Amino acid sequence: MRRATVYRYSVPMEAGVVLRNQRLKTRDGFLVSLWQDEKTGWGEVAPLPGFSAEDVSQAQDAVQHGLSQWVQGASLAAVASAFSALPSVAFGLSCADAELRGELPEVLSTRCAPLCHGDPNELYARLGALPGDFRGRKVAKVKVGLYESVGDGLNVSMLLEALPELHLRLDANRSWTPVKAAGFARHVAPELRSRIAFIEEPCLTRGQSRDFARLTGIAIAWDESVRETGFTVKAEPGLAAIIIKPTLTGSLMRCRQLIAQAHAAGLEAVISSSIESSLGLTQLARIAQWLTPDAIPGLDTLDLMQTQLIRRWPGSELPLTDESDLEIVWQSK
Repeated sequence: MRRATVYRYSVPMEAGVVLRNQRLKTRDGFLVSLWQDEKTGWGEVAPLPGFSAEDVSQAQDAVQHGLSQWVQGASLAAVASAFSALPSVAFGLSCADAELRGELPEVLSTRCAPLCHGDPNELYARLGALPGDFRGRKVAKVKVGLYESVGDGLNVSMLLEALPELHLRLDANRSWTPVKAAGFARHVAPELRSRIAFIEEPCLTRGQSRDFARLTGIAIAWDESVRETGFTVKAEPGLAAIIIKPTLTGSLMRCRQLIAQAHAAGLEAVISSSIESSLGLTQLARIAQWLTPDAIPGLDTLDLMQTQLIRRWPGSELPLTDESDLEIVWQSK
């Protein structure tokens, strides 16, 4: 016998969270709970406003349709794969299925590349205490492209000069023109550039980003490109990594395919958050430990929220909301 329940959640965000020029006051989505043969599996379906192709209403309709099929005997992995046009649905259902079947390992790593923001003294102390990755590097992330590129260059240089063991991942979200990208690079000394692990999509087009890497010697990574129709993973001059955000990418199977292709091409594959709840983040940490054990994932987003859901992130002191406090929006009969 199979049973399924869908819970709706709306978690208040900390003030000041802005995504693509819109303030995100709450993180809204669904938690899926499966039961079969005394085993349970959970998954999170949470379209990210401004980034996901689907909205919350579309996701809810698709989840309920998919679970109705599963309760009647369909393979949930097949159902999830059929929702390739709704990546958050495909990923959440495939995670619940993998957990139910015992495919998703329990072991997780809480290592993640911290986001650099806040008081400089506190930031330096935090970064100084970071453990190294498997190569002994301390890895952190900086958002760039929100302000003047010259200021970004000065800020990155300051961090790298102050902490000689630090390597930075930068995320520009395609925000720079070639001129602004060049302005950034001019303010990062050549001897520091090798400690920029990569910049995610510095320019509007892939061609401009490739030119930036060639002209500056600063490595790049594909992020948005990974989710575009026709994208293929291949080694390229100046390309260091691909970023995989499962909620925006699709099923667990699709993510595994991309990771395998990246590794075959000699590229790093980095699992990254789309501001999931603590339940979703713990699953991403398990996936990262399982499929990309040598890469530090980008999961430092829980502090943007005011509460955790169902499962705690190790070490977090945020209050926990369990299923009894969530609204049930659908349940199998």
